[in-house]
Amino acid sequence: MANPKQKLNWCKARLGKDMNWWIHEISDPIHWDVDGLGIIDPRQFQYLVELFENMQEYGLQTGLIENAFYTFAIESVEEDKTVYLKRIKDNILDSDEQLFALPDMLDEDKSPYADLVDHAIKLRVKLLNDLIDFSQKLTAEELEEEIREVQNNDFMEGRATHFFNELSSILEYVPEGFELEEDEATVDKNVDEALEKDLADVEAAPDEDIETDETMKWDEEEETEEEYEETTSPPEDK
Repeated sequence: MANPKQKLNWCKARLGKDMNWWIHEISDPIHWDVDGLGIIDPRQFQYLVELFENMQEYGLQTGLIENAFYTFAIESVEEDKTVYLKRIKDNILDSDEQLFALPDMLDEDKSPYADLVDHAIKLRVKLLNDLIDFSQKLTAEELEEEIREVQNNDFMEGRATHFFNELSSILEYVPEGFELEEDEATVDKNVDEALEKDLADVEAAPDEDIETDETMKWDEEEETEEEYEETTSPPEDK
């Protein structure tokens, strides 16, 4: 049986009105469902790396970042305004290329991307417990529960959760009622200008929505009352 990773050679992405990139077509549709499948662009990835680096002293493992993504470079802009991305095997943290990052999540529960998400949650919890005097220590389970609640709400409203939003919401998380002063992550101006030049002809497509089904309809059905007529029988003749 062929290795799924060997079939992943290219993909086509389009820019949504939410300014996130969404996969439109992929070389391996058997293992990858493009419905609601996002991809992280170079500017977003740099922003995430800086957020991770802010937690360096709490045990950041950069190897988990390197292993969590398939890397793609811009090959061309198609006539339909989608961007053709060709897979390359550069180290995403060291490459000079403008790389898009597709999370490796073929196995959602045990994938390298799932490991990175788990690592990000633990790092953020360590940072928050170190910098904020909670009456009771924040736990990874509490942070994860809040993140999942937001994602579930998005799903029920027909919106796909983009990977960039998932990671940034974890790495920037602060419990309600608390404030935290942190160094803001920024995007390198050279990265910004280079990407804008490569994508000058790209236009935003409609928002990425999840196809709704019966499980996502919350309108209460009107209850109909069944009327029963009481039947009586005439008295028997004596």
